[in-house]
Amino acid sequence: MSKNVAAIICAAGPATRFGGKRKKQFVDVAGRAVFLRSMELFANRDDIKQILLAISPGDEELVSVKWGASLKFFNVKICFGGAERFETVSKALELVKDDIDLIAVHDAVRCCVTDKLIDEVIAAAVKNGAAIPACPVSATIKEVKDNTIIRTVERTSLYEAQTPQVFETSLLKKAYANIKNLDDSKISDDSQLVEALGQKVTIVEADSSNIKITRKSDIAIAEAILKSRPKPKPEGYIGPYAEAQW
Repeated sequence: MSKNVAAIICAAGPATRFGGKRKKQFVDVAGRAVFLRSMELFANRDDIKQILLAISPGDEELVSVKWGASLKFFNVKICFGGAERFETVSKALELVKDDIDLIAVHDAVRCCVTDKLIDEVIAAAVKNGAAIPACPVSATIKEVKDNTIIRTVERTSLYEAQTPQVFETSLLKKAYANIKNLDDSKISDDSQLVEALGQKVTIVEADSSNIKITRKSDIAIAEAILKSRPKPKPEGYIGPYAEAQW
């Protein structure tokens, strides 16, 4: 039995590390806005029954004027996020429809996630109630204080959390209701809130190509990743100049 899934696309962050006139979630990657690429990965799925795009109230005019037609085409509902990630998701949760079984929370700036990874994380969440993609840490990790190394961290069992993070609707709502019992200054992702309930979260092993655009230099990396992937083959005959369209 297929599940009804809602996608919350988080695009309300201040993007302070990115710099420049436009926030990272609205810059172009290979000719399309980052958040739009991320959103379309969910909009094209049969199991996605609702898409909520969480933005900052100050970005409403930009988003409506520049991308309003695309959002309307994909039946995307805009909602306003808060200063912190957990505040943004909390506000979006209030708008999730009653018939939604699972909620996928995704960073708007992870536009390189693959359909296959989304499939696998949703399947794992259907089976276990909570699942996230995570990449094994390959770098040597140092704990540092005052620009001095304190220790080298054992990396054997360390994974870097990614998105989309997918949870049963009731579980994620319960996790957010429990925030009042936690130190919200230390909350960095949704899985952390679910873990705080004592719920086990399954990981689906991913790789570093599911990059999170944080700095301007990441744009070139994301474009190279997208360019390296096979192009979708259109159905039927589309004329002799098909290659030129790419």
